[in-house]
Amino acid sequence: QVQLVESGGGVVQAGGSLRLSCAASGRTSDIYAMAWFRQAPGKGRESVGTITWSGGSTTYADSVKGRFTISRDNGKSTLYLQMSSLKPEDTAVYYCAVTFDSPLPGGYYIPEYDYWGQGTQVTVAS
Repeated sequence: QVQLVESGGGVVQAGGSLRLSCAASGRTSDIYAMAWFRQAPGKGRESVGTITWSGGSTTYADSVKGRFTISRDNGKSTLYLQMSSLKPEDTAVYYCAVTFDSPLPGGYYIPEYDYWGQGTQVTVAS
C-alpha cells in the first residue's frame, strides 16, 4: 500500500502562486504514475494533471496548462504542484493520487488510482 499526505494549501490572491506537496510512503518503488485532482464545492472531482514516476512525462488539463507545473522528487518520494497565475476558479480541495497500472502494448490504458491523500484546501481570492 501507499500512504499520501498533501500539504501547502492556503489562501492566495488572484494572480498569485502556491506550491503543493504530496509525501508518499510505503510501496513507492512500484509507482507508475501520480496525479493531482481537485474538487470544488458541489462539483465532481476533476483531473489536474499526471506525471510518470520514472520518466517524468506530464499531462495537464487544458484549464491549467501553462500555469501549473507538476514535478516529483523520486529520492524524497514527493510529488509537487507549482501553481501560478491563480484564478478564483482554481479554488478547490486538491488531492494527490497514485497508480501502479502501466500501459500495455496494443491495449487500452485505463489506470486505477487506488490510493488518495486527504486533500488540501486552496482558496483563491478575487
